[in-house]
Amino acid sequence: MACRTVGISRSLYDYEPDTTRGQPVIKALQRLAEDYPAYGFQMMFDKLKQDGYSWNHKRVYRIYKALKLNLRSKGKKRLPSRFPIRLAVPCTVNQMWSADFMNDSLMCGRRW
Repeated sequence: MACRTVGISRSLYDYEPDTTRGQPVIKALQRLAEDYPAYGFQMMFDKLKQDGYSWNHKRVYRIYKALKLNLRSKGKKRLPSRFPIRLAVPCTVNQMWSADFMNDSLMCGRRW
């Protein structure tokens, strides 16, 4: 009796999980994912509750993650301007001046 030396009960040592219990949840989540591809977990869980299922949210979320339905969607790609305006190149020295500053103030102390 190896389980007695470890300090756990025989029923815990010989336990095998019942994988068929999750099948109805898997089918329901896959159906919802096909019908509502933009829904996240909370909206899918709410939809399951509306359909009359009384599954625990932790159980549903565990299966939701196992089905890899929790992948983040990519954000919108920022497109560059279609007609970019080229910078003017001065022909001679001192033809163009530019200033780069965060803030400035006048002699009297007033900021602008």
